[in-house]
Amino acid sequence: MKEVHVAVAVIVRGSRVLIARRPDHVHQGGLLEFPGGKVEPGETVQAALVREIDEETGLRVPPESLSPVIAIRHDYGDKRVLLDVWRTSAVEGEPVGREGQPVDWMAVDTLQDEDFPAANRPIIRALKLPPYLAISGVFGNLVDGLRHLEGQLEQQRPGMVILRAPWLGDSDYRELALSARNLCREMGVSLILHGGVQRLEPVAADGIHLSWAEASQLTCRPVPEGVWLGVSCHNAEELAHAVALGADYATLGPVQATSSHPDADPIGWSRFQALAAQASIPLYALGGMATDDIAVAQQCGGQGCAGISSWW
Repeated sequence: MKEVHVAVAVIVRGSRVLIARRPDHVHQGGLLEFPGGKVEPGETVQAALVREIDEETGLRVPPESLSPVIAIRHDYGDKRVLLDVWRTSAVEGEPVGREGQPVDWMAVDTLQDEDFPAANRPIIRALKLPPYLAISGVFGNLVDGLRHLEGQLEQQRPGMVILRAPWLGDSDYRELALSARNLCREMGVSLILHGGVQRLEPVAADGIHLSWAEASQLTCRPVPEGVWLGVSCHNAEELAHAVALGADYATLGPVQATSSHPDADPIGWSRFQALAAQASIPLYALGGMATDDIAVAQQCGGQGCAGISSWW
């Protein structure tokens, strides 16, 4: 079955994105979608997006303003598609549905999976996830850990924090996580627990991040939709398993040498980029990362960076 290469535009204006509704008579008719269309033979993705956005909405897009978001391969059964997703906030003009389709600016936090074709859903994840994933580091006792977390959140408030403390037993971890949950909610930060799925229910945090050892034992998604699920991955096979589990995102690394895992061989940016092009879920570069590396990760098709020492 031939794969259809489709260029997709995430057009951002403030906290809203431009969304269209598919005509009832076409494939996946009646659902919402991001603007875009087929890449013609010999055409670059950027050129296809400039052309399609103009044809569909009348907006003008400088091609140099486009940056990669994610590549998604999806098999609908009757057709296979590669969604090549790029973002821009530099459009000129006001959108009009030039093909008769309704178009509107929608707040990112109002986008719902069921309103879009299944292949579009990782795009929604990418829009709702932050560019930097902060991970807690080493601390002494529970009081020191919570105090340090509060101090870091006051200095630099990321959109999402993974509470990682593999040296704690379930009881101590639960005590820390309950206090951390309340603190993060006060500051408007999503809290992701780290470890086995059993840690999630007593705390009611925003999600769970599984180590590869935990994820490798699972055969299906262990949490409901609406609860973030992340997986630590290191190669293509592990990423494929994370996708099969229905993970919302994955960390991939180490991309560069890191003191936390000195014996691990870095995969480098070129390998990260190659894996990101195949993964179909948002990927965070992990290992030796600083916040300055976010732009590099995004140019390589990643969601951004994840780090311990760069934040903790």
